[in-house]
Amino acid sequence: MLFKRKLFTGRRKETHPLVWLAAIICALIATAVVIAGIVVFLGYLIIHPRVPVISVTNAHLDLLSNDYAGLLQTQLTIVVTAHNGNAKAHATFSDIKFKLSYQGQTIAVLVAEPFFVRKNSSRDLNYVVQSSSIPLTPDQMEEVNDAWKKNVIGFDLKGDARTQWRVGPLGSLKFMCHLNCLLKFHPLNGSYVPSKCTSKSH
Repeated sequence: MLFKRKLFTGRRKETHPLVWLAAIICALIATAVVIAGIVVFLGYLIIHPRVPVISVTNAHLDLLSNDYAGLLQTQLTIVVTAHNGNAKAHATFSDIKFKLSYQGQTIAVLVAEPFFVRKNSSRDLNYVVQSSSIPLTPDQMEEVNDAWKKNVIGFDLKGDARTQWRVGPLGSLKFMCHLNCLLKFHPLNGSYVPSKCTSKSH
């Protein structure tokens, strides 16, 4: 009985107030994170967004010249349109970088500073690309000659852009736009062959 009396009447260790305070703070932070996530998710559902896209909406082959030495010179005008089809949220486009090339030969890199597109609106980026003399291999020279004969020549345009929507005061949605297109032209008059050249997002 003495042993049991000592066992039940022993002094218990109390939890330090700072431990309780830390636990409360952690619980509040976790709750705030959950609430913020719910707000962003509900905002996403409410605005029912259409993902921002970048497209080539117009272009022109201003110059195409090749000589017997295997040197190619070209100039292109390319209109890239950033479109925000969301009627309830503005969008920001940044980290824009597209490489224009012919038969693996880089002609130019198209870039742009970050910019803002209002909801349900678009913005055009007008590029005039002039190449220096590009040395061609015999196979590439043959490709250019065939392009003149067929009156069709293609240039590759590949790259990425980052887009972001603001959803309410607590969150945002981010996407990457990937563009991978073959731009075709009629070299005899420089006209652009319209095609679906629109970015894919994730």
